[in-house]
Amino acid sequence: MRCPFCAHEDSQVKDSRPTEDGATIRRRRQCEGCGARFTTFERVQLREITVVKSENRKEPFDRSKIDLSVSLACRKRGISVEQMDQLISGIQRQLETSGETEIPSKRIGEMVMEGLQGLDSVAYIRFASVYKDFAEAKDFEEFAGAVQDAAVEDGKLL
Repeated sequence: MRCPFCAHEDSQVKDSRPTEDGATIRRRRQCEGCGARFTTFERVQLREITVVKSENRKEPFDRSKIDLSVSLACRKRGISVEQMDQLISGIQRQLETSGETEIPSKRIGEMVMEGLQGLDSVAYIRFASVYKDFAEAKDFEEFAGAVQDAAVEDGKLL
């Protein structure tokens, strides 16, 4: 494993343990070149997934893109890294076990929205504002109103 600090090729594993959901192994490593410590995560990848973007453009699935989007939506919301990782791992598992090799980006966005809706209403609205490309404040207001109405119907308080 290449060191992220000095790019030395060799590192030594100091600690290895599964994450809470058991789907990932967390490894603490120490660079043999500069002595810096860093963490890596190892996940099982069941199949190669291609994301079909708008205009039928295709690119390989990149978990870090979902991770960044979810992190931005959940910023300062009191949602733990473990909760976000569990959401993202669940989405990735669903995609890998679906049997399809090409997944529309729209479906991935909907899966993220569905997961965030159950996690935090503000994070859900933040993500939706980018995903649905809100153009003006009125769009936020209408969407937030619909979220609040749904929460009232479900007996949840916002």
